[in-house]
Amino acid sequence: MIADNIKSLTENIKKVIIGKDETIQLLLTAMLCEGHVLLEDVPGTGKTTLARALAASIGASYHRIQFTPDLLPSDVTGLSWFNQKKQEFEFRPGPIISNIVLADEINRATPRTQSALLEAMQERQVTTDGTTHTLPRPFMVLATQNPIELEGTFPLPEAQIDRFFIKLSIGYPDQLEENQILERFRKNDPLPQLEPVIDSNTILEMIQERKEILVEESVRDYIVRVARATRENQDIQLGISPRATLALYAAAQAWAAIQNRVYVLPDDVKFIAPFVFSHRIIISPQAQLRGRNPQQLIDDLISEVAVPVEG
Repeated sequence: MIADNIKSLTENIKKVIIGKDETIQLLLTAMLCEGHVLLEDVPGTGKTTLARALAASIGASYHRIQFTPDLLPSDVTGLSWFNQKKQEFEFRPGPIISNIVLADEINRATPRTQSALLEAMQERQVTTDGTTHTLPRPFMVLATQNPIELEGTFPLPEAQIDRFFIKLSIGYPDQLEENQILERFRKNDPLPQLEPVIDSNTILEMIQERKEILVEESVRDYIVRVARATRENQDIQLGISPRATLALYAAAQAWAAIQNRVYVLPDDVKFIAPFVFSHRIIISPQAQLRGRNPQQLIDDLISEVAVPVEG
């Protein structure tokens, strides 16, 4: 069921997003694992459109939060206000109480406001005035960052970065794709006409089905060895956490399911690991001086860890 539904979702989103099949499927991988996504790319590449297309394709509630330096935590989580007619306090939900939340330019908000997302992302609940409000399922935060314009921004703390399941970059289209974009949007924007192809209940069933994907003992051990290699490499100052190991395990299951398999292969782990790990590690100053970047280090580590073989 997962592979068929993912194919339907991918085809539906491609009515708006052209030529980014792998990015779409990685986004859906995070959805199957109830994970959050950090989208880092230059303006105008389709980050907001991708989030809206996903929400429309599953018939989910959607809110966009434009993060700015003057944004308050209550602007995200909601607040209690006094209803004079009823003579009692009532909770006014914030935009975080949605299925799909786009945190646009998240690094422009102050650390205090950024931290308002932590409880929602990890616990899937928000607490205001001592009252806890459970968030709907499925729940996903898609946060965007502009890697070029850093003036007036507040870097995300490691604790928050670690809560993003994967990090994606849409990238520029090639010449053919850009021509197709011009043709597709020549008369009308197709996004408002996008219809749901599955519902939220089906998503929850897919999430449960993903958990049943078989991870054989040797493949599970391979996941652990890849994770531990990040903590033992001299070029990496901060390796990945056990939370990230769990994320890789779940992501490998989801990617195998998307490929219409009921078991995980080492190749699934090798493919998905850079998207799960690269934003979580901190490379040493010496490695930075040599021009190394997290993506290269993760690729090298994966090539060095022995792959389990059949028999």
